Amino acid sequence: MATRFLYKANSLSEILNLPNATGIAEFGGRVYVNLNGTVAPISGTNPFGNVLLVDADNGSDTDTRLPYATIQAAVTAADAGDTIFVKAKNMASGATDPSNYAETIIIPAGKSRLSLIGIGGGSAQGSLPQIKIGAGSTAMLNIKSPGCLIANLGFNGGSSTGGGIVLTDDGGTANAAFGTVITGCHFKNCVVTSPDSRTGGAIYWPAAGGAWQVIIEGNHFYDNVGSISLVGTSGSRPKDVVIANNVFSASAATTVDSYIYGAGGSGFNDVTVVNNVFTSVLPAIVAGSVVRYLDLTGAASGIVANNYFATAAGTFGASGGAEDSGKVPTTVKLIGNYIESGLLART
Repeated sequence: MATRFLYKANSLSEILNLPNATGIAEFGGRVYVNLNGTVAPISGTNPFGNVLLVDADNGSDTDTRLPYATIQAAVTAADAGDTIFVKAKNMASGATDPSNYAETIIIPAGKSRLSLIGIGGGSAQGSLPQIKIGAGSTAMLNIKSPGCLIANLGFNGGSSTGGGIVLTDDGGTANAAFGTVITGCHFKNCVVTSPDSRTGGAIYWPAAGGAWQVIIEGNHFYDNVGSISLVGTSGSRPKDVVIANNVFSASAATTVDSYIYGAGGSGFNDVTVVNNVFTSVLPAIVAGSVVRYLDLTGAASGIVANNYFATAAGTFGASGGAEDSGKVPTTVKLIGNYIESGLLART
């Protein structure tokens, strides 16, 4: 009877002893097949993709019998359509911060539909594999290829100024990050230029902009100067961007400039901001540049619906007067958003 589960071999020679009809197995984080007495790795042409493993505590980037020790080594070895599973590093008893993968990662062009998935129990900081580089001005993860999935990973900006995930897309000339899905992740302390969320943050489009069909869903953003930021759109204008079911929070109002900044360049087209919870009071970072929950100025179309904002009173205005909690132009529809006192109004 056929099995849905990939056989895990203890050695390459063990795969040789499997019948040709069922001679496919995983060993050392790679998938191999017995082809008439020869064990061969399945190439990127495999429609199901390979599975690669990363384990910083027990892995090695040079010993092919073991999982990889670094995420970048696995990404470099992966083919388009492959899946990389990242194991959280061990934490000592009494630890108050996760042990980190202290590396910057680039998914280059040509690695389309790559899945980078952390092994963890949920989007809490201590439950996920965490990436934290310390000092530095490079994004922790730079995506340059289309259709990638980023799931169940933690990004801690610490003292770095490169932000969390950057979607590098110049309209397909060299790089295209369209179709990116980011889900189940935790973002903390991410900043590019403080205190300005217009320069980037936990997830951001760089000056070239351009990444279309992006889904940011089910993540937790905490204490980021900017959580989701559209810096510019010189590559092309991002369209069909969905920001849904996320939690935005902070230890104090003065740690956040804005949670969603979508006014860079010519803004978004067809942006959907739905079912998010903003648990902190209105951002009030000292000398901040946006200082609002969100700014969608310039967005040509979209909807902001069924979101909850932890403020006792406030309004959303097209131009963003001093009393406004957000800037939302009339081209973006406001439906069923709530603050403590009731339905959020538009000025």
